[in-house]
Formats: sequence, C-alpha cells, structure tokens
Amino acid sequence: MQQLSVYNSLSGKKEIFTPLTPNYVGMYVCGPTVYSNVHLGNCRTFMSFDLIYRYLKHLGYKVRYVRNITDAGHLENDADEGEDRIAKKARLEAIEPMEVVQRYTVDFHNTLAKFNNLPPSIEPTATGHIIEQIEIIKTILEKGFAYEINGSVYFDVLKYNETHNYGKLSGRKIEDLIHNTRSLEGQSDKKSPQDFALWKKAEPKHIMRWPSPWSDGFPGWHLECTAMSTKYLGNQFDIHGGGMDLKFPHHECEIAQAESMTNQAPVNYWLHANMLTLNGQKMAKSTGNNILPDAMFSGDNDIFTKAFTPSVVRFFLLQAHYRSIVDLSEDALLASEKGFNRLQEGMQTLKQLTPSEATTTFDFNAWETKCYAAMNDDFNSPILIAQLFDAVRFINAVKNETATISA
Repeated sequence: MQQLSVYNSLSGKKEIFTPLTPNYVGMYVCGPTVYSNVHLGNCRTFMSFDLIYRYLKHLGYKVRYVRNITDAGHLENDADEGEDRIAKKARLEAIEPMEVVQRYTVDFHNTLAKFNNLPPSIEPTATGHIIEQIEIIKTILEKGFAYEINGSVYFDVLKYNETHNYGKLSGRKIEDLIHNTRSLEGQSDKKSPQDFALWKKAEPKHIMRWPSPWSDGFPGWHLECTAMSTKYLGNQFDIHGGGMDLKFPHHECEIAQAESMTNQAPVNYWLHANMLTLNGQKMAKSTGNNILPDAMFSGDNDIFTKAFTPSVVRFFLLQAHYRSIVDLSEDALLASEKGFNRLQEGMQTLKQLTPSEATTTFDFNAWETKCYAAMNDDFNSPILIAQLFDAVRFINAVKNETATISA
C-alpha cells in the first residue's frame, strides 16, 4: 500500500494516513440541504471528495463512503432561529416539503452524474434517522451536557468546555466566542448564546415535526450528521469531510456532540474543501452570487459568452488543489478547455502509435512515481495533471518521430 499523507484540519498539518482498520476506510461527507438547486460551489466540494474516494479505492482500500441528504432541521439562521429552509420553500410554492426534497435531491443526483461523480456507498436522510437522533439526545442529557427547557433541548457548550475544548477544530477560543456573541437575554431559552439546539419544539405553524419525549418538534441541524455518521461508521471513523464553511459551527458542534457521548474523538482526519468564488466573492445560495451547472453547460447565463461541457468544468476545478480558493472566470475556463482538449488529443494519438524496436526514451517508472507522489501528497491533483501534460509532450514527440516508444 502506498504511503499517503493528508492535511488534517484538526491538527493544522499533514499527517501520514493510517486507517483505524487496515485496508478499510470509513469516510463521511456532509451532503446538501435540498431546498434549491446545487450551484457550482457546492459541486466543487463533492467533486473534491469524489477524487479522494476514487484514489483511496485505487490504492486498494475498501471504502465505505457515507454522504447524507439534509431534508429537515436546517434553519435559515445557524443560531437556531428562523424557518426551516425546506418548509419555507414548500410554503412559498404551496407544495409538500417532501416534494421540495424530491425535486432537489433528483437535481443533485443528476448534476453530479453529469460531472461523472461516483455515488456514495450509503446516502442516508435526516428524516430517516429521527429515532437515532432522539436516542443521542437522551444520552447527552444523561451525561449532563444538555438541558431541556420549554420542550426544546440545547447543548450546554460552557459545561462541555469545562472538560473538553470547544473550538479546537476551527481554532476559536470560548472566551472570544462569548465576547463576540450578542446577548440573547429575554429572546431565547438558551442559557448561553453559544449553546445550540439538539431538539426544537415546533411552533404551531411548523409543518415538519416528529414526536419526542420533550415535545413535537424537529432535530437540530448539527445532530443529524452525528447520528448518521456514527450509525454507519461507528463511534470512531477515519475521515470526515465537507466544505470549509462547515468547519464552524457545524463540524465543531459535531465533535462536541460525539465527544460528550463517548468521551473520545469521533474522527481521525478532518478534511475541508475550499470555496469557489465568482467575481471575487464566495459563491453562495443566500447571496445569489452563484451559477448553476446546467447554465454553464447550456451557455444560458449572463456571466459567460459560451457554454462549457461538464468534463471541462470538472477539469478546471481539479486543476486547483482542493484546499485552495478558486475564482471562476471565462479566461480560466477557456485555458482549461484548451488544456483538456490537449489531453484528449494526446490520448487519441497514443492509441494510434505503433511501438518501435528501439528502446523507449521515456522513463515510465519515474513518471509513474511522480504521479503517485503527487496524489500521495494530500491528493495534489494540479501536480498530477502537470505530469499528464509531460506525458502528452512525449506522445507528440513520438508522433513527430523525435522520440521512440517500445512495446
């Protein structure tokens, strides 16, 4: 097995990857909240982990890749305020919430299929795991790290921080969080503004609700990933991935929930894909600064003057390391299109070449070693692609009879 190093967001450095069980990898990636079409920024995260998934399988690991669908519990405001995003969409369109979920889950799958992403091993939904989430809440309450008030249950961050380190993933200190968070006195049932919901009592108008020991309500957004990851991967697993924007508060809260249950770290390696920007600003649904993949494929948009194929867009994104910020521009896409076509032409030329009797002038073993070295260095796809262009240069040299290739 090749020696692989990965950048662990928890330690802030590259580490040699050693799975908990030899030859097996458990990987969980936070999936979409399906209340609207996925934009290209969302897709970048899933393409990054598709690359990681494929490479782990290529190395010979048996990988269980779990990626969830958030179909309930994600409120408009990460501070546990506002309306459920899916319920709001359903109300505005006068349809059932599950119609919203179905529509945008299908769109999500179709979009990733166009990008040639492999499906995960398991794709659980939040609504399919309400029982598991309730059981976790019971455990956290029994351990003394949560409290129930007026039918809602909140995680007690300050209590947890007495024996653990809340903020260790994102590098935040609890003192700074307290200082920088507005007081909710008289506005919330929370003991402290840093606390987050494990279960929310549903208001009379809230249509997505389930019975629980505390109230008819719904689970907190952070809880669902803890429930689904531990159910399918165990209390400790190898890799947890997601977008950089999920590091805080979502992933920080996941760690707190899991550690409060088991008193052990739930994940060995935290991997985060960086953002895609448009016009120098983060691509996001909430701001409208985004572009849908289908609009790029058809050319029906106000941003680019031509259409780009899914293969070219995927190639463009993989030309950057998954931890780097990428800005989307027409010039960059045109350059990627040109490069992608060069690789495709090189492949076709290679198929037509006839090996000669002469000794090859290309050191394939050294080239292969460089390719593996790139991917083993935290999945460095830009360096790998550079090696592919080196191979194309040699192929063209053979075609022009300035180099030789043997059988």
